[in-house]
Amino acid sequence: MKIYTIETGYFKLDGGAMFGVVPKTIWNKINPADENNLCNFALRSLLIEDENKLILVDTGIGNKLSPNFLRHYYLSGNDSLEKSLLALGYYKENITDVIMTHFHFDHCGGSVEENNKILQPTFPNANYWCSNNQWESFLNPNEREKSSYFKDNIIPLQEANKLKIINPTKKSIHSIINEFSFSSNITLLEVNGHSQGMLLPKIHFKENCLVFLADLIPTIGHISIPYVMGYDMNPLLAMNEKKELLNALIEGNNLLMFQHDPLNECCTIKKDNHKIVADKILKLKDWVF
Repeated sequence: MKIYTIETGYFKLDGGAMFGVVPKTIWNKINPADENNLCNFALRSLLIEDENKLILVDTGIGNKLSPNFLRHYYLSGNDSLEKSLLALGYYKENITDVIMTHFHFDHCGGSVEENNKILQPTFPNANYWCSNNQWESFLNPNEREKSSYFKDNIIPLQEANKLKIINPTKKSIHSIINEFSFSSNITLLEVNGHSQGMLLPKIHFKENCLVFLADLIPTIGHISIPYVMGYDMNPLLAMNEKKELLNALIEGNNLLMFQHDPLNECCTIKKDNHKIVADKILKLKDWVF
């Protein structure tokens, strides 16, 4: 198994929206804001080479959004999804599977591309996987969330018969997080606090694992349980899901990977005075498998 970080650029979001009820005097020390109260965040994806599969987790913001829409998000950086793949020696045609954590535009915009005014799957040989709960949320969005969903990112996948809907059975009544198998070395954690049916890939290696945290814990500054986003659909549930996941990962050499942290790619965790905090901060490539 080989695992790679895929950087696709950076964008800016309102700091208050990213940290919810946490005062700016606190979060500004973690993610300093500019004069417009905007903080810089990464658009990070993950690539997994496992057995005969090449699996991409999320696809970034893509290049289809209008300049009028993007003027609110201040895209920056020289990285792109395709450039990052090419730097590792991979082409779009090599991708066999895309795990879509959820359908918010900054996570799935690169799933579909436009060629000669025709929308088509960016990865022609890949199946795109999402949860049934997220699919239902996309089809019937609530008033808060519908501005984050764009049909151009998803419907062309369905029309090309590339969108695969996962509808697993809940395994345990004692856990609020549903964990189920995707492949021999990957399980998916289904969480619902940020967005209904969001999937977090959990890559297993011997007795340790790597969890790609998507928007449950978007940055290292969100490890603290009360630090949840204003973007979360159900913040109390997100807090409880975060608590359950962190407690499950506290033992062993498990690694947390942050999708939106511009500086800190990954970390291990430890307990400090009954709180779970970041321990070792490192790059994915430096994690010992």
